Amino acid sequence: MKTKLLVRVAAAALTLTAYSAAHAAAPKPTAAEAIAFVTKAEADLAKANSYAAKAAWVRATYITEDTQWLEAKAGAEQNELATGLAMQAARYNGVKLDPVNRRKLELLKRSLVLPAPIRPGAADRLATLASKLDSTYSTGKFTYQGKALTLNDAEKILASSRDPNELKAVWEGWRTISPPMKADYAELVSMANEGSRSLGYQDTGALWRSGYDMDPKAFAQETDRLWKQVEPFYKNLHCYVRGRLNDRYGAAVQPRAGAIRADLLGNMWAQEWGHIYDVVAPKTQGSSYSLDHLLVSRGYDPIKMVKTGEGFYSSIGMAALPQTFWERSQITRPRDREVVCHASAWDLDDRSDIRIKMCTQVTAEDFVTVHHELGHNYYQRAYQDQPFLFKGGANDGFHEAIGDFAALSVLTPTYLKQIGLLETVPGAEEDIPFLLKTAMDKIAFLPFGLLVDKWRWEVFSGEVKPEGYNDAWWALVKQYQGLVPPSARPADAFDPGAKYHVPGNTPYMRYFLARIYQFQFHRAACQQVGVTGPLHRCSIYGDQKIGKKFNAMMEMGQSKPWPEALEAFTGQRQTDASAMTEYFKPLDAWLTEQNRGETCGW
Repeated sequence: MKTKLLVRVAAAALTLTAYSAAHAAAPKPTAAEAIAFVTKAEADLAKANSYAAKAAWVRATYITEDTQWLEAKAGAEQNELATGLAMQAARYNGVKLDPVNRRKLELLKRSLVLPAPIRPGAADRLATLASKLDSTYSTGKFTYQGKALTLNDAEKILASSRDPNELKAVWEGWRTISPPMKADYAELVSMANEGSRSLGYQDTGALWRSGYDMDPKAFAQETDRLWKQVEPFYKNLHCYVRGRLNDRYGAAVQPRAGAIRADLLGNMWAQEWGHIYDVVAPKTQGSSYSLDHLLVSRGYDPIKMVKTGEGFYSSIGMAALPQTFWERSQITRPRDREVVCHASAWDLDDRSDIRIKMCTQVTAEDFVTVHHELGHNYYQRAYQDQPFLFKGGANDGFHEAIGDFAALSVLTPTYLKQIGLLETVPGAEEDIPFLLKTAMDKIAFLPFGLLVDKWRWEVFSGEVKPEGYNDAWWALVKQYQGLVPPSARPADAFDPGAKYHVPGNTPYMRYFLARIYQFQFHRAACQQVGVTGPLHRCSIYGDQKIGKKFNAMMEMGQSKPWPEALEAFTGQRQTDASAMTEYFKPLDAWLTEQNRGETCGW
């Protein structure tokens, strides 16, 4: 997850009410006035960004009532400024401008995730709600067997336990932290919608969908098109995994047909299934190594994990991380205070103060997460010389895909041998176990990556009311993931709030897109370096030529519509999931054979 904040300049900004009065009867603006506005807006935003970012960093790494207040205050002022600038940008809609300044104006208009309403006190209230929701989630605990468990504790149990009663208890226990958020979340939705309408958008969901250089309705259709490309493979994987769960637990726990019980898949939200690989592993084809075990046996600690991630990017020609990264990042969970453990990458000064915030553990999952988060940091540094409004990914899916693209090389036994974790690369007989492990995360994630924002779009549009939040959530979970809860949910349940990105107000479609882009990037890179073998064995480690070309795409930042950035590296202008299906083609054929005689679907 990448964190980049807009800015706060209270002294430089008109209040929203004052802005409305000042410009109600203003004459038609000129191109020169539009350019002057953009120039000043960028200067104000750039000047103020560090303050808001550091307030957020302090709250995330030291959660107290005081740091929440400081972040809320900085966030309110920043939101009020950004909303005012977005409204002023809309004033220049009819002005004929050069493409650069026109793009900057459009980015200003759609830069807000939660725009504040145009009334006194609204920005303060919205910022307070946002900070409170985030902190409620991050400090959430529940009691199990007389012990207070954090999310980290609960995730370890879900990953390792094979006791369905324990899995159910822990799964349900975590979801007791979210019902108190429901009223605040509903109020936040109402306020954000009011702010979005003042910017000319139908609702906040439409505002979010406008960030992809296409009409919001066209973007929703595009996500459906991409899902249709990968849905058959997901259903094949679902069918196979359900059969193995039935073999393990019996029909009383997991029926042979229909949906899968959500708590049995090794992840709190069943968004990735790799932790239950031992349950679904092929009986006749094994894997000769475990990355978890390799990391521990080779003496890796959290710092070495991050150093190894840095080494990957250095091998393809990117400069080493600055010393401040090592001095200021949160790499492990502090023992003396509450923090936000959800992994994220930060750019605090739009130049070189890049950091990660993790509670890193020596696991294969965090090994991949390290490479993912560092991908954000290298992207942030690549576009640091762009004007402020172009300091961002070509779209948010690009930002998430950069590190995941690296991780496709990192996961290969080819790479593990290159860095000394493996002595020999296994033969083709281990391809199916490797691809199945990978698909349990990459493919299993796709429907969840899609449904989180599908749910929020329905909430923002008013199609789903607060009293229907939970039922609508589970309807989508069943429709896309083919999952059901382990038991009937309580009347007051707010299960969407048990996923960080909902109370944290982070748009989620970026992660779905990133899963597609990363394979598109990977196929293009492997073709360009001349790899003729299977995509799942290709590692670009050490290839500085491909690193230089990739960095050139990253240096574009948000200066061009994303199809141009995509074309610069891959030669394609359309998002295409065929690279993903090509990567997993041998596994899909194997799954089809394994599923003969099964009733697939739900």
